[in-house]
Amino acid sequence: MNSAIRRLAVAAIFLILALLANATYTQAFRADDLNGRNDNRRTRDEQFSVDRGPILVAGQPVAESKPSNDRYVYQRTYANGPQYAHVTGFYSYLFGRSGIEQTENSQLNGSDPSLVFRRLIDMITGQRQQGASVTLTLNPRAQKAAYDGLAKNNYHGAVVALDPKTGAVLASVSTPSYDPNLIASHDLGKVDNAWQRLLKDPDKPMLNRAERETYPPGSTFKLVTLAAALSTGRYNKDTQVASPARMDLPQTTADLTNHNGRNCGGSDNATLLIALRNSCNTSFGRLGLDLGPDALRDQAEKFGFGERQLPELGGVASQFPDDPNQPQTAQSAIGQYDVRGTPLQMAMVAAAIANRGELMKPYLVAAVRTADLKTIEQTKPEALHQAVSPEVAAQLTEMMVDVVDNGTGRPARIDGVKLAGKTGTAQVSDSRPPYAWFVSFAPADDPKVAVAVVIEKAGVERSDIAGGRLAGPIARDVIQAVINAG
Repeated sequence: MNSAIRRLAVAAIFLILALLANATYTQAFRADDLNGRNDNRRTRDEQFSVDRGPILVAGQPVAESKPSNDRYVYQRTYANGPQYAHVTGFYSYLFGRSGIEQTENSQLNGSDPSLVFRRLIDMITGQRQQGASVTLTLNPRAQKAAYDGLAKNNYHGAVVALDPKTGAVLASVSTPSYDPNLIASHDLGKVDNAWQRLLKDPDKPMLNRAERETYPPGSTFKLVTLAAALSTGRYNKDTQVASPARMDLPQTTADLTNHNGRNCGGSDNATLLIALRNSCNTSFGRLGLDLGPDALRDQAEKFGFGERQLPELGGVASQFPDDPNQPQTAQSAIGQYDVRGTPLQMAMVAAAIANRGELMKPYLVAAVRTADLKTIEQTKPEALHQAVSPEVAAQLTEMMVDVVDNGTGRPARIDGVKLAGKTGTAQVSDSRPPYAWFVSFAPADDPKVAVAVVIEKAGVERSDIAGGRLAGPIARDVIQAVINAG
């Protein structure tokens, strides 16, 4: 009997010690994670009484908290909500947070360890806890131009604009969009109804197409293929490559054809300059076979493929296929087969070329400041890769300027501004229309902005879908907005 009691006592002591250890671990190591969970209602009730800091663009709030006449004390509001929705995200009692509201939550609600002295001062002075402000890198004119260009035409798509010299995100827009004010409302019945409508909407308005969706980049990927070729030293803009109307692919009965069914520039052999100007598939398919998949993949990775960027918006990695055979390599060289790129990624390709071949790390948060304007965080530009040499970047720039001046990129021309660009029309299947792309930067001789535009659904006839025609004018307007603002 005594032995049984002893065993029971030992088991009870063990369970008590395990409970104490778990409680200590939870409070010491998991408190921040648990407090930050979207489904933690107790913490959310407490946080809703905090004067949450604003999210700023060019000094103006695009998200801020205003006093409310209800038990939640403050109401989160969003100026120009749909225009910034996929960047700011939402702050909701029922559905938590997304976007910058999520990733910068501890700064915005004032609980971050970097704000501990600010909290002590508030406690001593009897002031309510105040969150820090988060300043974004966005250019409001560029953001508006990007949103208007997509939304006013009822396009489904995305625009990303970068400062090629720093990596700062100047615009990030996805359409269709939504109004985060509907999700942030204190009328919880209306919030739930709005949420259900958004989830059921087949147009997926809450999907961030700019950083979280990958597409076949089509002919914009020819810049990567061309960069790999020029980097070997065996090619230049005047090198001639085979450019027939139809290319017989090895190992398959399928052929690779040019989009217009004709040879490139009136000849079965064209220079690389003319091949890029006219976006000739057969020329770049042949180039891809000559270079091989490893060279293409290596070059793509130097431009950032395979790496996740902008974690503050949940950015996903772009992809180049692992082990394509010869027909798949030819298709990959023109941005088809299993090549997938986000609009952010393709803006990075243009930005690296614009920046003498140096790829800068994209960033969206410029600075975090306390309520009394003391800077506690400031982002410094950071280089990621030397994608190509300055000499190769100069050759690519010259050839991209020719695309806009004399080729498929003419709809994007700006009087008095030398603009470098590349169009793309990515085929997916016979059952859905192609994607229209345009990537560009300007001014070509002193770049201030690099832009990528993708339109996944335009509501026009299939024969009218072309990157230059649909996406080019939007890129032009974003570029003009940045240049005029500067």
